[in-house]
Amino acid sequence: MADRKLYLGPLTDNRRWDMVKIRPDDVFVVTPPKCGTTWMQTIVALLLSGDPEVDTELSVKMPWVDIRIREMSEVAERLDAMTHRRSMKSHTPMDGLPLDDQAQYICVFRHPLDAHFSFRQHVRNVPLPWFDHWYPEGDTTGIAFRRFLDGGAEGFDTDAMPLAHIIQHYKAANALSDRPNVSLFHYADMKADLAGVFAKVSALLGLSHSQAVMERLIAAATFDHMKQNAERYAPSGGKGFFKSDSAFFDSATSGKWHGKLTSDELAAYASMMDAHLDPADRAWLENGAAGKAER
Repeated sequence: MADRKLYLGPLTDNRRWDMVKIRPDDVFVVTPPKCGTTWMQTIVALLLSGDPEVDTELSVKMPWVDIRIREMSEVAERLDAMTHRRSMKSHTPMDGLPLDDQAQYICVFRHPLDAHFSFRQHVRNVPLPWFDHWYPEGDTTGIAFRRFLDGGAEGFDTDAMPLAHIIQHYKAANALSDRPNVSLFHYADMKADLAGVFAKVSALLGLSHSQAVMERLIAAATFDHMKQNAERYAPSGGKGFFKSDSAFFDSATSGKWHGKLTSDELAAYASMMDAHLDPADRAWLENGAAGKAER
């Protein structure tokens, strides 16, 4: 742990990674919340299995190691017992994770405002009051957005996903992007070219499937198919963890903030983005390849 940044929040404890014995073929999906985590995990599960009907069971088979809900000894034992190629999930920035020279780290990002408004929907779908202070139901004063802008990247604020935490995630991943085993993906690009994302992830993992199989895997990972089969694809689907498994897959739309933020709120957001990111990095973090093309 000495060579990693400490991230501790109400849900997160990245010291739990100290109990994981990393294997050279491990696959890590590393994202801020609501940026395409489950989507990318599903893509990885489909490619590893080659089976469009695979029962992903993400919470158990591809566990979120950082979360305090499950005893870490039980998670570590389950991971150690796996004989197949493993994949794990993390919402901790890359500077808080153990880095292996051979394991693959797949980092996924989304426009911060889309992630924020998707997270607002998400917390309403969790039958626990963890985030009521940050995201009050029927927020009429704009407190949720003020906390989004004011929250810190670490400590208690971490799990409420403030903008500072998203920026920290991006900067930590981007700082390692010259490594051959660290790759950055964007939600907008996943929407625009899902087949291209499958091809890239398949190459990263050293996997090969026939065109016919790939077409079936891609079809299984479309938003509509995953939403229609939410009990199968949502984390802990069918177990009552969410009020609605289907609602876990909100809308997959972009521009969720349009018409919902004042000009002052948008200006405050832009000021913070510009203070921490250069124009090229901001363009990519917001829009993926489309932002890069506009540089």
